[in-house]
Amino acid sequence: MPRPKEFTVSLTAGDRAKLKKVVTSGRHPARMITRARVLLAVDETQGPAADRRVVPEQLGTSSSTVYLIAKAFTEHAGRVEDVIGRKKRVTPPVEPKVTGDVEARVIALACSQPPAGRARWTLRLLERQVALTEGIPPMDHSTIGRVLKRGRLSLT
Repeated sequence: MPRPKEFTVSLTAGDRAKLKKVVTSGRHPARMITRARVLLAVDETQGPAADRRVVPEQLGTSSSTVYLIAKAFTEHAGRVEDVIGRKKRVTPPVEPKVTGDVEARVIALACSQPPAGRARWTLRLLERQVALTEGIPPMDHSTIGRVLKRGRLSLT
């Protein structure tokens, strides 16, 4: 005798309609479509769903995928969008080197008087000056150019 299903999926009529639209429209990422197909296959509101060992064969996924999607459905309290959608990243993987304060200081430096004997600042001159300035991390001349471009500042 098969063991009872640990996580049951019961979809509302609105959720079923959304999932069918995701599956049939073809305008969504493949992973989202696969998750929607799994939820539709294991839904038990229309009667008993297919055996969980048969669903992976029908949909071309693994049994662990079906298990994890059903588990996510119960953990998210039946919110279909949270189950099939992607999770937004909270922070970037690498902290940005150029923050707003650093950007403002580089722009202020570029707007200041160039060194004696120079008519204007060049990116290489700014690179050397930034390396000497306290509180600004050393930056490459191309990074300084991007900062100035983002600030809509031209050295000419």
